[in-house]
Amino acid sequence: MGSTIIAAVVAVVAILIGIFLGKFIFAKNTQIQIDEANQQSKKIIEDAKVHGETLKEKKILEAKEHFLQLKSENEKEIMQRNQKVVELENRTKQQQQSLNDKNANLQKQIQEYDQLKENLDKQLEVVAIKRTELEKHQEEHIKRLEKVSGLSAEEAKAELVEVVKEEARTRAMAHVKEIMEEAKLNASKEAKKIVIQTIQRTAAEQTIENAITVFNLESDEIKGQIIGREGRNIRALEAATGVDLIIDDTPEAIVLSCFDPLRREVARLSLQRLVQDGRIHPARIEEVVEKTKKQMEEQVMEIGERTIIELGIHGLHKDLVRMVGKMRFRSSYGQNLLMHSKETANLCGIMAAELGLGQKVVKLAKRAGLLHDIGKVPDEETELSHALLGAKLAEKAGEHAAIVNAIGAHHDEMEMTYIISPIVQACDAISGARPGARREMMQSYLQRIKDLEGLAMAYNGVEKAYAIQAGRELRVIVEADKVTDADSDRLSFEIADKIQKEMQYPGQIKVTVIRELRAVNIAR
Repeated sequence: MGSTIIAAVVAVVAILIGIFLGKFIFAKNTQIQIDEANQQSKKIIEDAKVHGETLKEKKILEAKEHFLQLKSENEKEIMQRNQKVVELENRTKQQQQSLNDKNANLQKQIQEYDQLKENLDKQLEVVAIKRTELEKHQEEHIKRLEKVSGLSAEEAKAELVEVVKEEARTRAMAHVKEIMEEAKLNASKEAKKIVIQTIQRTAAEQTIENAITVFNLESDEIKGQIIGREGRNIRALEAATGVDLIIDDTPEAIVLSCFDPLRREVARLSLQRLVQDGRIHPARIEEVVEKTKKQMEEQVMEIGERTIIELGIHGLHKDLVRMVGKMRFRSSYGQNLLMHSKETANLCGIMAAELGLGQKVVKLAKRAGLLHDIGKVPDEETELSHALLGAKLAEKAGEHAAIVNAIGAHHDEMEMTYIISPIVQACDAISGARPGARREMMQSYLQRIKDLEGLAMAYNGVEKAYAIQAGRELRVIVEADKVTDADSDRLSFEIADKIQKEMQYPGQIKVTVIRELRAVNIAR
């Protein structure tokens, strides 16, 4: 027991001694670390001072160098400015000297003008005096002439005026004719050159006018199905399409007759579908015709779009595109309207390019050429002419004012206000008047011949008038005792001018006035 207590006391004492020694050693190590840290901090401070001094000197040197550089640039700029000031002063002195010289010359000219004015005033005074003397002498001379002739001055003037007027009229007519012939010759040469160059670069089809379409059948037995019981099928088909079906003894054929090619095409396609299907009755006919009409509308739009793409025309309103497509199924004097419009568009583009009017005008001319006859394919009938109706439709579709004017003026129903208007008119005439383009109706041809002869017969002194060479020459026979040679020349000019202004005709018409004096005596 006692040994255990002693051991415990010894252990406690040992622990206390250990603690004391640990504190002592820790305090000593801490002091050593503090001393080392103080020494390192002093060294860092000294190094920082040395580095700061070095950096300070470096910055001072850089500042001095920058200052010297700025000073040098400033001095250089000041020298340049001084040089410019000197040059400006020299230029100003030169201008001042030039102005002084001009002022001196101006003063000299003013003095010369003053002298000229004085001389002119003196000459005008002399002229006024001489004019007064001349008028006095002229009055005396007129009085002497009145005594000699027995006529007053006014009567003599009137007689002289009549003589001079007649002579001047004859000379003026000859002079006008000469000037017009020369102008026509020069203008005709240039116009023919442009027109020929335009036509040579365009090729088009010939006329194929049809008012009927022949629908071929495999056998005549189908005709009975098409007619139907008591003719109900054929009546339903005619009512739905607006086309007359002519079924006669022609073998294996039915004739579709209608003035509108679009209706004929709808009837042909509908009849073809009905025959292929075999079911032909009124309800089926109405259904097929309706489907065919929708298909034709799509085909019309497709034709219009293909046409404008072919001609390189962009941004056309869909209503106008549809009308362009409808032209494919319309003809005029046997000439297909779409082919005519395409030909006119190409001619307009070529002619505008030949005239050197610029790419923009060329495009406008081509566009106007394509649209110039859209008034012939309206959706609704109207009392307006096709030219004015076409202009109205183009304006409604937002077309350029030049195109609207060209469409409305291509038959002189509107005043031409743009350069492309006469181009469209000329190209329309070229396309319609070229050989093989159209088939002229006999009735209109005879009427034109009759109008030519009637126009000539309306003049006084005309005895007979004959239109020969298919209306390309008009021979006018006048009475010799009523019409002189000078009057014959004037009459030929007036008739040609009136024909040109009042009549529509292809090509040109030669007017020949024939005056023949016959002296007849009989020996008995």
